[in-house]
Order: sequence, then structure tokens, then C-alpha cells
Amino acid sequence: METLLNTRPPTYMEYLMPNPTRIEVNCATGEVLEIELTDAEVAELAYQAELAADAKLEEDRIAAERATAKAALLERLGITADEAALLLA
Repeated sequence: METLLNTRPPTYMEYLMPNPTRIEVNCATGEVLEIELTDAEVAELAYQAELAADAKLEEDRIAAERATAKAALLERLGITADEAALLLA
């Protein structure tokens, strides 16, 4: 009998797709195949998901830095964002 100490929660990809598959369609014959992914393919999907999440975090960090810098500049100039937009129009 397995104890609770030996169990682990499912990974994001396991939770999302417990038995991930891909669908291949042969357009010439109309044959449709649903093929279970290999462990290597599942690992690649998880890796790509991590890369995408990291990229999103970096984009969000850069956007926050730019917003902070813009707010600081507007404060230094003593104008609002609407006034700055009018100046730049």
C-alpha cells in the first residue's frame, strides 16, 4: 500500500492532459489517428510551457518597470498622462 509520503501532486501538464495525445489526419485518405504522446514529447511540452511562462514573467517585469519610469517622469515634470499625450500628439 502506497503511503502519502510517496505520492506527489500531478505536474501542470499531467493535470492539464493526463493522457496527452496528438491527432494526425491523412488528407488523402481521410484517415484520422489519435496517437498518445511519448514521454519525450510530454517532457518537451512541459519545457516549452516553462519557457513561455518565464518569457511572460519577463515581459510583465519590463512593462512594470516602464510604467514606473513613466510615472516618475510625469511626476518630475508635474503633468498628467493626459497632458503628456496632448504634448506628444
